[in-house]
Amino acid sequence: MKFSKHILLLFLIGSFSNFFGQSKLDSFLKPADTLNVQRRNAVVISEAVVLTGTLVALNQVWYSDYAKSSFHLKNDNAQWLQMDKAGHVFSSYQMGRFGAELLEWSGASQKSQLIYGSTLGLGFLTAVEIFDGHSSEWGFSWGDMVANASGTALYVSQELLWNEQRIVPKFSFHTTPYASARPNVLGESLNEQILKDYNGQTYWLSGNIHSFFKDSKIPKWLNVAVGYGAEGMITGDDVLVNTVFFPEKTRIRQFYLSLDVDLTRVETKSHTLKTLFSIFNTIKIPAPTFEINSLGKSKFHVLYF
Repeated sequence: MKFSKHILLLFLIGSFSNFFGQSKLDSFLKPADTLNVQRRNAVVISEAVVLTGTLVALNQVWYSDYAKSSFHLKNDNAQWLQMDKAGHVFSSYQMGRFGAELLEWSGASQKSQLIYGSTLGLGFLTAVEIFDGHSSEWGFSWGDMVANASGTALYVSQELLWNEQRIVPKFSFHTTPYASARPNVLGESLNEQILKDYNGQTYWLSGNIHSFFKDSKIPKWLNVAVGYGAEGMITGDDVLVNTVFFPEKTRIRQFYLSLDVDLTRVETKSHTLKTLFSIFNTIKIPAPTFEINSLGKSKFHVLYF
């Protein structure tokens, strides 16, 4: 279950960014108007330390449980109904966004933000993918790499086209009964299930309405979100295992339509709040949601998490 590592890394990066901002006064959080070399160096050194430390920790804690192997590929594109691939897009985008925003805070040019900041997720996840390629349990996945590149491309293309992020990948989660069937794979505690249980994860593309209709009176913070989820999964691709625990269940894809809030467009002069809003804008706000699944059945949720 490779993606559980990646989403964990994303939240570690988010926590780091949050700490980095909140540890100083509000004035310190204000982005520099011109390049502040001291800030830029602090960003580069801090990122290098955190990411290198995380890679070392992964190698010692995660990969040490599995035998090493020569570098090899693995085609896992059919597994988990592609929920893991959606997660890669989300992780690469959000890590790249954090990287670009940290460079923006230092006063770096937009070119530097795009070249060195927005590619943070792609570069880091590529390193993790190489680790996978040397692990007998996993393998280097070109499907994962395409998803990683897609997340970075989504950020960069919007900056080049619109100079703003109008469509943002987001994440939401709800508990499911599937985790109790295989807690070693899908998670025992709630924290583990958020990272590991694909059945409860939903990935969204949240689009800001006002940004497409600049002259309208639509609230600047109002978004429409389309989501993708799946359930009925006990393993990556073995349907027979599912019939043992849930004979009445089948693997299904789920598609959602909902409202959302772009927290970064909520007007405030507080740079502390702006920092918090930026971090928590990775999460889809619970809202009324329409669902239709691959069996053709539909459902309305008063509040969907």
